[in-house]
Amino acid sequence: MLNQCFRKQAAAHRLKDRRHSRSTLLLIAEENPKVVSERLGHSTIILTLDTYSHVLPAMQERATARLENFLYAVCASAR
Repeated sequence: MLNQCFRKQAAAHRLKDRRHSRSTLLLIAEENPKVVSERLGHSTIILTLDTYSHVLPAMQERATARLENFLYAVCASAR
């Protein structure tokens, strides 16, 4: 009986790990956080962003690089 209970808990835990991994990978791949939130069934995007905040520093770095590239292109075309 205990062995069956352990197996059920282990299977549920692995499913949760896969769900978390998939969501993390989607955010790293620059999927819109609102889309990830909806796929997870979260009631608000705030829950998703709070849960996956460990991914945000890399997202911030990429956003900064994109903004720099855009501004550089605008300045270069104005010359």
